[in-house]
Amino acid sequence: MAAVRRKGVRPTRRRDSIAVGCLYPLTGRAARYGHDSIVGAEMAAEEINTSGGVLGRELRLLFADDRSDPTYAVKVAQRYILEDRVDFLMGVVSSAVALAVTQVSRHFGVVFVGTDHASARLTLEAFQPYYFRVTNNTMQSMRAGVLYLARRPWRRFFYIGPDYEYGHRQWQDFREYLTRVVPDAQVLGAVWPKLFERDYRPFLRAVLDAKPEVLVHGFWGGDTIAFLEQAAEVGLFGQVQVVSFDAGGNYEVFEALGDRIPAGLILSARHHNNFPLTEANRQFVEGFWRRARRYPSYTAHGAYVGVHFIARAVERAGSLDPDDVVRAGEGLELPTPRDREGFCSWIRPVDHQVVQEMYIGRTQPCDELPPARFLLGDWEVIPADELLPTEDEVRRVRASAAAAPGGHAGS
Repeated sequence: MAAVRRKGVRPTRRRDSIAVGCLYPLTGRAARYGHDSIVGAEMAAEEINTSGGVLGRELRLLFADDRSDPTYAVKVAQRYILEDRVDFLMGVVSSAVALAVTQVSRHFGVVFVGTDHASARLTLEAFQPYYFRVTNNTMQSMRAGVLYLARRPWRRFFYIGPDYEYGHRQWQDFREYLTRVVPDAQVLGAVWPKLFERDYRPFLRAVLDAKPEVLVHGFWGGDTIAFLEQAAEVGLFGQVQVVSFDAGGNYEVFEALGDRIPAGLILSARHHNNFPLTEANRQFVEGFWRRARRYPSYTAHGAYVGVHFIARAVERAGSLDPDDVVRAGEGLELPTPRDREGFCSWIRPVDHQVVQEMYIGRTQPCDELPPARFLLGDWEVIPADELLPTEDEVRRVRASAAAAPGGHAGS
């Protein structure tokens, strides 16, 4: 895929090391994700540097708080490029922040490796060639959810999710694919609490009034914990099957709620500490625990894989030139701890999106990874090749976005 002409002035960089400017939330409700990301990234950098580095250079990580604020994150990204002269940008948990940072990446021609945000907009309508994502996006997780539900008898659906890019994109991806795969499905409605909402009860009453068979929730982190606690208070779980296919099955939710998690919730996440049962996943989880004395949330895995992606792409390119790295990253095989035996994640050239299987399970009692008292089990594997749009679909979406007022071609 041809790279765009860089419009920004890219300063001369140091060549004795490879600098990666990482942006993560280190304060506020999402801080756990940022701190876990630091541990995961440092694990990968240590593995790489003790093995000789990348092209004989040390991999050097810089970390900054993006405050989950797009405007502030843009300033951090610009400072990384203009003052710290980084070779790569990496990270970001919030999709809204990522949509802002990707424009900085495009402007300066600096490769941005997305490790934790999920909106499919980054690889479709807002795609630019210096962006790569090493974790699944909302389209992959929502399509996996639809395929899982299509094999069950439920047909009445409702959605509740955060009122910003990530929540709305989940619902769009789920609803569009549900209509295609389950034509007799009934979409009863959606409600939109704000990000970091404190009181979900009015929204839960709207759900109960609609009488769906299935409630799809799109929360993550502290919002998932607060939502589940209040859902239990109003008796939701006895009346509706609750599902969440992108971040609802994150370990830190099980850690925080202990035995207050209801059995039988249908959930997934971008990484599971107890699946697959491979040596690579075991070593990753145990290695994280030795460093942090806690088990990792999914963001640690994304950051770990992001650093390894940078090392592999640079080695394959044979240089640090961003355009060479872009070409090297396209089609790159990327082994990850979440891969089952016999499958290897890889980067699709048309959208720079990692291609991975998805795993969906049900909550059940398990005390193997304390303080969690429940984990997911009864796994169902959704094949990777069923989860992404075709290359023709990708190009049609981009052409439509480019033709819209204020739109531009993605490249």
